[in-house]
Amino acid sequence: MIQRVLQDIIPEKLFNNKAIIIFGARQVGKTTLLKQLFSGQEDIIWLNGDNHEDKILLENVTVEKLKTILENHKILILDEAQRIENIGLKLKIIYDNFPVQIVATGSSSFDLANKINEPMTGRKFEYQLFPLSFEEIKSAFGFFEAQKQLHTRLIYGSYPDVVANNANSREILENLAGSYLYKDILEWGKIKKSDKLVKLLQALAFQIGNQVSYTELAELTGIDKETVEKYIMLLEQSFVIFRLNSFNRNLRNELKRSRKIYFYDNGIRNTLIGNFNPPELRNDMGALWENYMISERKKFLSYHQIYAMPYFWRTKYQQEIDYIEEYNGNFYAFEFKWNPKKRSKFPSKFLETYKPVETKVVHPENYWEMIL
Repeated sequence: MIQRVLQDIIPEKLFNNKAIIIFGARQVGKTTLLKQLFSGQEDIIWLNGDNHEDKILLENVTVEKLKTILENHKILILDEAQRIENIGLKLKIIYDNFPVQIVATGSSSFDLANKINEPMTGRKFEYQLFPLSFEEIKSAFGFFEAQKQLHTRLIYGSYPDVVANNANSREILENLAGSYLYKDILEWGKIKKSDKLVKLLQALAFQIGNQVSYTELAELTGIDKETVEKYIMLLEQSFVIFRLNSFNRNLRNELKRSRKIYFYDNGIRNTLIGNFNPPELRNDMGALWENYMISERKKFLSYHQIYAMPYFWRTKYQQEIDYIEEYNGNFYAFEFKWNPKKRSKFPSKFLETYKPVETKVVHPENYWEMIL
């Protein structure tokens, strides 16, 4: 079992008169995390939104019915809670009437978050669980072994089952990148043809590190622009991809409404394009390296509750910085280079205007400094 960062964080938040909500894509280990946290714990009732009987149990609930269900349990776990109808109102009724610690997980924030945000305002702590982070792999295997795995993680990603079963990595990813990962999108988004969704994902996979145009994506995939936007929103809210917006503040030639899209996991991205070649046989290592580092940094900021605002920066004259963070009024600028010997110069216009407190070129010989 690989220790997750949240295993140290969540116990401190229990029984503080707040519900615990854990978001994350399917198969990132939410259920395993709960089992690790509450193994041996008595007085738990565990319900799963993917289980038909459990969904029926929570239909048309009243305070009296909930009293019978909960009895004297101290902890209520609701796994895949987004699949339980009117879950937000039901959680509020439980929260307001029973001294039970609520722990709920969801693999699609577009449904669970929308349903619980208003009813549970001020009543919850929220956390996101990601595919395994470099920090978690280092803690499990040691620093040098984690470094040795870098090439493997760049190609096959860091889903727990992939890391635990190296020999079957490709088969696991093929199954995951089929309809299972998109189960909630297909259902809640009322999408009948998953092939169009996969076609869009493939187009996004080839554009890592580049600015994304919804109009261009529509032309590439044969899907209208509005549907492209809808699918991308659903994919974001199901934790398959995430967006990085362009930074602009003072300069007239800065791109103001541009965005890049990255995958939470390199393995999913490579599965979509059918390329598992090792680094020395690839021509996209710059994009893979950028995707890996930005996704790893996202995990690090989330787990350590560092509320920095991430961006990329580019001007109409093609001046660009891969990644910027704004934190407490200060700016930090990073360039990602797979080749440590490749030089990188930060645009003087950005340096003069924003005066970043740190500029750093991140490569395979120093990358851990950014994610540990």
